[in-house]
Amino acid sequence: MADSILAKPIRLIVGLGNPGEEYELTRHNAGFMVVDSLAEDFGINYWKTKAGALLAETTYKGQKLIIAKPQSYMNTSGGPMKKIMGEYGIALEETLVIHDEMDIDKGSARIKFGGGHAGHNGLRSIIEKCGSKDFSRVRIGIGHPPGKMRVADYVLSVPKASDALLFEQALTSGAQAVLACLDEGVAKAMSLCNARA
Repeated sequence: MADSILAKPIRLIVGLGNPGEEYELTRHNAGFMVVDSLAEDFGINYWKTKAGALLAETTYKGQKLIIAKPQSYMNTSGGPMKKIMGEYGIALEETLVIHDEMDIDKGSARIKFGGGHAGHNGLRSIIEKCGSKDFSRVRIGIGHPPGKMRVADYVLSVPKASDALLFEQALTSGAQAVLACLDEGVAKAMSLCNARA
């Protein structure tokens, strides 16, 4: 993990999820939900369809910033992301991807740079399309499915009761983690946010 890579400012934020009402509030759409929350904070109210994604352009503390929600379904998220990077001349290490993560406790969010996909189809698609694992991630903790529940059923379901509260908490922590990456840089944000996660 080269310091020079982590020193680059984030220019593109990509939230992962599935388009369509039936997926809107599911665990797998954590990335979309964090991006929507950030868009509200940034005062964004106009999205355009471009490069297979819903995309908005804004300026944050003097830095041009693009936020995007790929609309090609989770397992092909890499295609739209690569197109956006190409159209705007953005390097992979200037990209921050937000996604759900079963290996992190419910209610928490963590920042990570690089690494594999751990079976996450959105990350798998990005790594395959971009040919590299070298990008920053904000991982929204959703925990593991209970009992013998299938992983697909778990991530594509809407959290209920106490799970819903923890999910909301994780989304809030995720949005704060993204802002920390923008404000402090990924390396410092990682040490700050992961220490208290």
